[in-house]
Amino acid sequence: MSFSAPGTLDTMHAMRFAALGALMTTLICSCAPGSVVVNTDDGAPTASSAPPPAATTTRPSNAHLVNAFDYASEVDGSTGYYFTSPSGRWECAVLPRTRAGCQSAQAPTSALPISGAPDEVPGPDGDPAAPNILVVDRTDDPQFSAVSAPQFGLDPGPAVVLPFNRILAVAGFRCNVQESSGISCLSELSGKGFTFSADGYTMTYTDVPADAP
Repeated sequence: MSFSAPGTLDTMHAMRFAALGALMTTLICSCAPGSVVVNTDDGAPTASSAPPPAATTTRPSNAHLVNAFDYASEVDGSTGYYFTSPSGRWECAVLPRTRAGCQSAQAPTSALPISGAPDEVPGPDGDPAAPNILVVDRTDDPQFSAVSAPQFGLDPGPAVVLPFNRILAVAGFRCNVQESSGISCLSELSGKGFTFSADGYTMTYTDVPADAP
Protein backbone atom coordinates (compact mmCIF):
# COMPACT_ATOMS: atom_id res chain seq x y z
CA MET A 1 0.00 0.00 0.00
CA SER A 2 1.31 3.42 -0.95
CA PHE A 3 0.48 6.86 0.41
CA SER A 4 0.62 10.19 -1.40
CA ALA A 5 2.94 12.74 -0.07
CA PRO A 6 1.40 15.62 1.96
CA GLY A 7 2.31 18.09 -0.74
CA THR A 8 0.49 16.09 -3.36
CA LEU A 9 -2.74 16.04 -1.26
CA ASP A 10 -2.63 19.80 -0.83
CA THR A 11 -2.28 20.24 -4.58
CA MET A 12 -5.28 17.97 -5.33
CA HIS A 13 -7.50 19.80 -2.83
CA ALA A 14 -6.54 23.13 -4.35
CA MET A 15 -7.45 21.96 -7.84
CA ARG A 16 -10.86 20.71 -6.66
CA PHE A 17 -11.70 24.02 -4.98
CA ALA A 18 -10.60 25.93 -8.10
CA ALA A 19 -12.86 23.83 -10.32
CA LEU A 20 -15.82 24.30 -7.92
CA GLY A 21 -15.26 28.05 -7.86
CA ALA A 22 -15.23 28.24 -11.66
CA LEU A 23 -18.53 26.31 -11.80
CA MET A 24 -20.25 28.66 -9.30
CA THR A 25 -19.02 31.69 -11.25
CA THR A 26 -20.54 30.28 -14.45
CA LEU A 27 -23.91 29.67 -12.77
CA ILE A 28 -24.04 33.16 -11.28
CA CYS A 29 -23.13 34.83 -14.57
CA SER A 30 -25.76 32.93 -16.49
CA CYS A 31 -28.46 34.58 -14.37
CA ALA A 32 -27.01 38.05 -14.47
CA PRO A 33 -28.95 40.90 -16.08
CA GLY A 34 -28.68 40.93 -19.84
CA SER A 35 -28.59 37.15 -20.23
CA VAL A 36 -31.08 35.52 -22.63
CA VAL A 37 -33.64 33.07 -21.18
CA VAL A 38 -35.59 30.84 -23.57
CA ASN A 39 -38.96 29.53 -22.33
CA THR A 40 -40.91 27.08 -24.49
CA ASP A 41 -43.74 26.52 -22.00
CA ASP A 42 -47.12 27.35 -23.71
CA GLY A 43 -49.26 26.38 -20.76
CA ALA A 44 -49.45 29.55 -18.72
CA PRO A 45 -50.61 32.87 -20.18
CA THR A 46 -48.38 35.88 -19.70
CA ALA A 47 -49.41 38.87 -17.65
CA SER A 48 -49.80 40.90 -20.84
CA SER A 49 -52.35 38.48 -22.39
CA ALA A 50 -55.60 40.35 -22.99
CA PRO A 51 -58.80 38.65 -21.78
CA PRO A 52 -61.43 37.79 -24.40
CA PRO A 53 -64.05 40.51 -24.91
CA ALA A 54 -67.15 40.10 -22.78
CA ALA A 55 -70.31 39.05 -24.58
CA THR A 56 -72.86 41.81 -24.93
CA THR A 57 -76.57 41.13 -24.82
CA THR A 58 -79.53 43.45 -25.11
CA ARG A 59 -82.74 42.48 -23.39
CA PRO A 60 -85.78 42.75 -25.66
CA SER A 61 -88.17 45.58 -24.95
CA ASN A 62 -91.37 45.09 -22.97
CA ALA A 63 -92.68 48.55 -23.77
CA HIS A 64 -95.43 47.49 -26.18
CA LEU A 65 -96.75 44.13 -25.00
CA VAL A 66 -100.23 42.92 -25.89
CA ASN A 67 -102.36 40.64 -23.74
CA ALA A 68 -101.36 37.15 -24.88
CA PHE A 69 -104.72 35.68 -23.84
CA ASP A 70 -106.37 37.65 -26.65
CA TYR A 71 -104.44 35.50 -29.14
CA ALA A 72 -104.87 32.09 -27.49
CA SER A 73 -106.69 29.31 -29.35
CA GLU A 74 -106.86 25.57 -28.85
CA VAL A 75 -105.87 23.43 -31.81
CA ASP A 76 -105.79 19.62 -31.62
CA GLY A 77 -105.96 19.76 -27.84
CA SER A 78 -103.04 22.18 -27.39
CA THR A 79 -103.15 25.93 -26.78
CA GLY A 80 -101.25 28.13 -29.19
CA TYR A 81 -101.07 31.88 -29.71
CA TYR A 82 -102.04 32.88 -33.25
CA PHE A 83 -102.03 36.20 -35.09
CA THR A 84 -102.50 37.65 -38.54
CA SER A 85 -100.43 40.51 -39.95
CA PRO A 86 -102.22 43.85 -40.50
CA SER A 87 -102.02 43.29 -44.27
CA GLY A 88 -103.72 39.91 -43.96
CA ARG A 89 -100.92 38.40 -46.03
CA TRP A 90 -99.23 36.39 -43.29
CA GLU A 91 -100.37 34.22 -40.40
CA CYS A 92 -98.09 33.31 -37.53
CA ALA A 93 -98.17 31.52 -34.20
CA VAL A 94 -96.28 30.80 -31.00
CA LEU A 95 -96.53 27.13 -30.07
CA PRO A 96 -95.60 27.22 -26.37
CA ARG A 97 -92.01 26.28 -25.57
CA THR A 98 -91.65 24.61 -28.95
CA ARG A 99 -91.46 27.07 -31.84
CA ALA A 100 -92.69 30.28 -33.40
CA GLY A 101 -93.18 30.77 -37.11
CA CYS A 102 -95.14 32.15 -40.03
CA GLN A 103 -96.72 31.02 -43.28
CA SER A 104 -98.61 32.54 -46.18
CA ALA A 105 -102.23 33.24 -45.29
CA GLN A 106 -103.44 32.81 -48.86
CA ALA A 107 -101.54 29.61 -49.71
CA PRO A 108 -100.13 28.06 -46.51
CA THR A 109 -98.85 24.91 -48.21
CA SER A 110 -97.25 26.72 -51.16
CA ALA A 111 -93.79 28.25 -51.40
CA LEU A 112 -93.30 31.32 -49.25
CA PRO A 113 -93.46 34.49 -51.37
CA ILE A 114 -90.34 36.00 -49.77
CA SER A 115 -87.64 37.51 -51.97
CA GLY A 116 -84.35 35.65 -51.58
CA ALA A 117 -85.83 32.62 -49.84
CA PRO A 118 -84.30 29.28 -50.87
CA ASP A 119 -86.01 27.45 -53.71
CA GLU A 120 -85.71 24.09 -51.99
CA VAL A 121 -85.20 22.62 -48.52
CA PRO A 122 -85.46 19.03 -47.27
CA GLY A 123 -89.13 18.09 -47.25
CA PRO A 124 -91.02 15.95 -44.73
CA ASP A 125 -90.00 12.80 -46.61
CA GLY A 126 -86.40 13.91 -47.09
CA ASP A 127 -86.82 14.87 -50.72
CA PRO A 128 -86.28 18.49 -51.84
CA ALA A 129 -89.38 20.67 -51.47
CA ALA A 130 -90.28 24.35 -51.62
CA PRO A 131 -90.23 25.94 -48.14
CA ASN A 132 -93.65 26.98 -46.88
CA ILE A 133 -92.82 28.17 -43.36
CA LEU A 134 -90.17 30.29 -41.65
CA VAL A 135 -89.62 29.06 -38.11
CA VAL A 136 -87.44 29.42 -35.02
CA ASP A 137 -87.37 26.56 -32.53
CA ARG A 138 -86.56 26.93 -28.84
CA THR A 139 -82.83 26.27 -29.22
CA ASP A 140 -82.11 25.79 -32.94
CA ASP A 141 -81.24 28.33 -35.59
CA PRO A 142 -84.13 29.93 -37.49
CA GLN A 143 -84.77 28.28 -40.83
CA PHE A 144 -87.00 27.89 -43.82
CA SER A 145 -88.78 24.56 -43.71
CA ALA A 146 -91.27 22.49 -45.69
CA VAL A 147 -94.20 20.90 -43.87
CA SER A 148 -97.05 18.81 -45.20
CA ALA A 149 -99.80 20.62 -43.28
CA PRO A 150 -100.23 24.24 -42.13
CA GLN A 151 -98.86 24.89 -38.64
CA PHE A 152 -99.37 28.56 -37.91
CA GLY A 153 -102.92 29.37 -38.99
CA LEU A 154 -106.41 28.80 -37.59
CA ASP A 155 -109.13 26.82 -39.33
CA PRO A 156 -111.51 28.50 -39.44
CA GLY A 157 -109.61 31.77 -39.41
CA PRO A 158 -108.34 34.33 -39.58
CA ALA A 159 -106.60 34.85 -36.25
CA VAL A 160 -106.65 38.17 -34.41
CA VAL A 161 -104.54 40.89 -36.04
CA LEU A 162 -101.34 41.85 -34.22
CA PRO A 163 -101.12 45.64 -34.68
CA PHE A 164 -97.98 47.42 -35.84
CA ASN A 165 -95.41 48.03 -33.10
CA ARG A 166 -97.04 45.66 -30.63
CA ILE A 167 -95.28 42.63 -29.15
CA LEU A 168 -96.80 39.23 -28.46
CA ALA A 169 -94.56 37.69 -25.78
CA VAL A 170 -95.60 34.32 -24.38
CA ALA A 171 -94.26 30.88 -23.46
CA GLY A 172 -90.60 31.58 -24.27
CA PHE A 173 -91.10 33.41 -27.57
CA ARG A 174 -92.00 36.86 -28.82
CA CYS A 175 -93.17 38.25 -32.17
CA ASN A 176 -93.95 41.71 -33.52
CA VAL A 177 -94.95 43.43 -36.77
CA GLN A 178 -93.41 46.73 -37.92
CA GLU A 179 -94.14 48.71 -41.08
CA SER A 180 -90.44 49.35 -41.68
CA SER A 181 -89.11 45.80 -41.21
CA GLY A 182 -91.98 43.30 -41.37
CA ILE A 183 -92.65 40.40 -39.02
CA SER A 184 -90.07 39.35 -36.46
CA CYS A 185 -90.00 36.43 -34.00
CA LEU A 186 -87.50 35.45 -31.29
CA SER A 187 -86.70 32.51 -29.02
CA GLU A 188 -86.05 34.09 -25.64
CA LEU A 189 -84.00 31.07 -24.55
CA SER A 190 -81.48 31.13 -27.39
CA GLY A 191 -81.74 34.78 -28.48
CA LYS A 192 -82.10 33.58 -32.08
CA GLY A 193 -84.81 34.82 -34.39
CA PHE A 194 -85.84 36.09 -37.81
CA THR A 195 -87.31 39.13 -39.54
CA PHE A 196 -89.03 39.05 -42.91
CA SER A 197 -91.37 40.70 -45.37
CA ALA A 198 -92.19 39.96 -48.99
CA ASP A 199 -89.09 42.01 -49.92
CA GLY A 200 -86.55 39.88 -48.05
CA TYR A 201 -85.45 38.42 -44.73
CA THR A 202 -82.69 38.30 -42.10
CA MET A 203 -82.02 35.63 -39.49
CA THR A 204 -82.06 38.11 -36.62
CA TYR A 205 -84.81 39.50 -34.41
CA THR A 206 -85.80 43.15 -34.85
CA ASP A 207 -87.12 44.68 -31.66
CA VAL A 208 -89.76 47.38 -31.46
CA PRO A 209 -88.19 50.71 -30.43
CA ALA A 210 -89.26 51.79 -26.96
CA ASP A 211 -90.46 55.14 -28.33
CA ALA A 212 -92.54 53.61 -31.14
CA PRO A 213 -96.12 54.92 -31.30
